[in-house]
Amino acid sequence: MNTHHYPYGEEGDFVLYETSRLSENEMRDRAIAFYELMARRRSIRTFSSEAVPRDLIEAAVRTAGTAPSGAHQQPWTFVLVGDPATKRRIRLAAEAEERTNYLDGRMPDDWREEIARLGTSWQKPYLEEAPWIVVLFEQRFGLDGGARHKHYYVKESVGIAAGIFIAALHNMGLAALTHTPSPMAFLTKLLDRPANERPFVLFPIGYPEPGSVVPQLVRKPLHDILVEYHDQPTDDGN
Repeated sequence: MNTHHYPYGEEGDFVLYETSRLSENEMRDRAIAFYELMARRRSIRTFSSEAVPRDLIEAAVRTAGTAPSGAHQQPWTFVLVGDPATKRRIRLAAEAEERTNYLDGRMPDDWREEIARLGTSWQKPYLEEAPWIVVLFEQRFGLDGGARHKHYYVKESVGIAAGIFIAALHNMGLAALTHTPSPMAFLTKLLDRPANERPFVLFPIGYPEPGSVVPQLVRKPLHDILVEYHDQPTDDGN
């Protein structure tokens, strides 16, 4: 008997989904182990200049590429930069924008107050110190043979891919920083990207410099981020 479940009752271009069913105890063990791993993840701003093999970055990008996306359009491009001269150009351009933000009043006062405890400034030396920079671009629309077509849920899709990328890097023992110099349009020109792509986030990646410190932060507890919805009875008691 055919027990395959096809969407809308049609086979179409589908293949059988295969997975292993785990025991509940193994599921809990995996969940706890993964949480404990990710709970140790922190954004790093002091990187070692020690080389990181390119294939490790490629593996993280490949993993990020497994992310779900609207209509499976995969609207992302990961641009890998390891050339010192290009990293320096990125740093100088980013610092020029950030200097305006921090020193010339483009950044609102409340924003500056919020990030003051993180110890950030307009200076971004890690953009040269980290052995790799990956710039993630969102593809606002597709270009097939010069023809333009709409992409759906672009920011949602690219955001999920970015999260998986961060997890993949941390899982292999690398450190990263999510850096979004504002505005970021200079990256499109500097990295010679096409008009349909827009910078989404920039990641310096490498090993943390020995002795690196991070702000002492507390993440929200579960009861502050999880709400269980309970259906409310209607006026007639049903």
